[in-house]
Amino acid sequence: MTSTPDLGPAARRMAALLADVRDSQLTGPTPNGGMPLGALIDHVDGLVLAFTWAAAKDFPEGPSQPPSADAARLAPGWRTRIPERLDALTAAWRSPEAWQGMTQAGGVDLPGDQAGLVAMNELVVHGWDVSRALGRSYDAGADEIEACLGFVAPAVEQSGGQGVPGLFGPAVEVGDDASALDRLLALTGRDPSWTAERG
Repeated sequence: MTSTPDLGPAARRMAALLADVRDSQLTGPTPNGGMPLGALIDHVDGLVLAFTWAAAKDFPEGPSQPPSADAARLAPGWRTRIPERLDALTAAWRSPEAWQGMTQAGGVDLPGDQAGLVAMNELVVHGWDVSRALGRSYDAGADEIEACLGFVAPAVEQSGGQGVPGLFGPAVEVGDDASALDRLLALTGRDPSWTAERG
């Protein structure tokens, strides 16, 4: 791979969004199947750590499991911890070796270059989830969206539009004039027009 995506911009957007989350918003819905925001943040906390290990190919001892999504498991100090983990994730994936060979994430073996794209997609799509839960707009870079589509579109096509277990649900239809970001969101099973008011 001659040029690898930079996870930095998506990670910084995620950190900025999380900094604005109030405790009273943690029980509100997100576009991710209505998952409460607190549960989604717990998921982000775990996935950021898992994909940092995947980049370094250095894993803790014991069985590997997918990141949880449980607001009750969101440990105190997350507002400080997650941005620090996002910085570490960005640094880890800036190493060319991270994108080479095989690695593991959430108990699944996969090529390093695919793991990097999964990490990018998780940051971008869940960043949109958080922003919409907060009633905000979300602007991802064209290069980020292109990298995510390069991973998501073939996976969805292979599934016949039925989704990929553990990653995203069945694809949603959007118009031919949909933006690249909206196409990405629809492929991951999200309604791009979702708002917290309508759920």
